[in-house]
Amino acid sequence: MKTYTPIPYLLFALIIFFSCSSGENMADDDMLDDDTEETEKPDDTQNPQGLDSNKSPSENFDLSTWNLSIPEDEGDGTSLNITVAQLNNKYQNSKYFYTADDGGMVFKCPVDGFKTSTNTNYTRVEFREMLRGTNTSIKAQGVTKNNWVFGTAPAADKNAAFGYDGEMNATVAVNHVTTSGNSNQVGRVIIGQIHANDDEPIRLYYRKLPNNEKGSIYFAHEPTPGNGDEQWYEMIGSRSSSASNPEDGIALNEKFSYRIRTVGDVLTVIIFREGKDNVVKTVNMASSGFNVGGQYMYFKAGVYNQNNSGNGDDYVQATFYALDKSHTTN
Repeated sequence: MKTYTPIPYLLFALIIFFSCSSGENMADDDMLDDDTEETEKPDDTQNPQGLDSNKSPSENFDLSTWNLSIPEDEGDGTSLNITVAQLNNKYQNSKYFYTADDGGMVFKCPVDGFKTSTNTNYTRVEFREMLRGTNTSIKAQGVTKNNWVFGTAPAADKNAAFGYDGEMNATVAVNHVTTSGNSNQVGRVIIGQIHANDDEPIRLYYRKLPNNEKGSIYFAHEPTPGNGDEQWYEMIGSRSSSASNPEDGIALNEKFSYRIRTVGDVLTVIIFREGKDNVVKTVNMASSGFNVGGQYMYFKAGVYNQNNSGNGDDYVQATFYALDKSHTTN
């Protein structure tokens, strides 16, 4: 009878580990199911490769599931919408949206201009996530394949939507903020959002006051009506209109990365900077009213000017060097 010597436990564990590690990478839409640490810096966001200043934004970035709003007249008194198809046909606009000399994607928005609706107070040059791509037979609004829901939404909504839960990563430098206008509005701009039916689970702000060398980062969480007051979370510096220069703030033209991630009812926001510790905030949204039937989500990115009292030609501007997003699908 032959005898078999058992493989030592450690060697067996190593074999299993390397065997599992050799599998294919997961698809982007399954990204939220992996075990990657939430605080791990997104790949290629601080030092993105392959950006070409001679190419349009859609040739440098995957814009296949975004449209763009710019503050020109659509013809009905609201701002002009650049469709997914138009945006991906090498669209550029020298006033609002174009490729920078270093290949980055520039969003520039003046104080004056047309707005997305009569209920909107501020101008924007901003992407709206359009998961349907160019398939316009899918309705843009509602729990459809154009939008996503939270992982705690009813099963019927999770099946009807494109997917559930979401993560958006961006690397950006804010180049300019407004310097005129009311003290409670000057210097502030929204650079990333999750928008729901009527409310925003998150609006991510950058703000630099005129007398400060550096700016602050903070965000708002807006529950649905009847589910509590708007909540504010300061991440770097202060959102105060009289804040002193934030010692650990972010200067204009300084690159940083952000991550906005939802898993179930948990919202996580992370700011990444080279050579500095990550700044992380989490919010439990279980009682915010977004996990019920009929609530749908979409990401937004760009510049949403938060000043309507400054000089008309005063403006906000940011350059994006990376932008990606993912969702879990059934």
